[in-house]
Amino acid sequence: MKQKKILVIEDEKPIADLISYGLKKEGFIVKTANNGADGLTLVDKFTPDLMLLDLMLPDISGFDICKNVVEVYNIPIIMLTAKFDINDRVQGLEYGADDYITKPFDLREVVARIKTILRRINQFEVDKNKFKQDVIEFKGIEIYKDEHMVKKDGKIVGLTPKEYELLVALYNSDGRVLARSQLLDVVWGYDYVGDTRTVDMHIQRLRKKLGSNDIIKTVFGVGYKINKWS
Repeated sequence: MKQKKILVIEDEKPIADLISYGLKKEGFIVKTANNGADGLTLVDKFTPDLMLLDLMLPDISGFDICKNVVEVYNIPIIMLTAKFDINDRVQGLEYGADDYITKPFDLREVVARIKTILRRINQFEVDKNKFKQDVIEFKGIEIYKDEHMVKKDGKIVGLTPKEYELLVALYNSDGRVLARSQLLDVVWGYDYVGDTRTVDMHIQRLRKKLGSNDIIKTVFGVGYKINKWS
């Protein structure tokens, strides 16, 4: 299997070095940057498969980097935060982060979170080859499984990996209601330790990007379902 590339943007060099050392021992290719500007340059040059992004950087806010990256690239992002602050957490999810880890952390947790996200992405790559049709079309939406791409009314919609996986999971449910806990299991994996608000934030962003609140229906007190026909 091809080695996965991880970009670590962390201004505290001892922490960056520790993460880099641990990830290299796990077989990852790792690059580090100690400020936001260098990190953004490496996004272009290194083309990572996943980013670990510190929230507090000396030059650029981690939120701004996250927002800029997800608008252009299809790279999952794990935010590193110095404290457990629900507002920081929610804002990070709104800007496109896929997960978060609070400092101080156990390196084993970092490795586990990274492997979980990459495993989910890899599983989607495997599953997409099982579909008989190449393109899913409904209500002006086209899902190109081979390219991991979505179009709405002929225009490409820039979805993050988790947003894409949510849309496919809801489509595959054939109109059945999926509870938030089910979506966490399907998209984030059974060992994800976040809560169901993660699903709500990603659904909110997905609706906004699709330009419609009619495609994904909220079933209050239960979860969400796709509206493919009406």
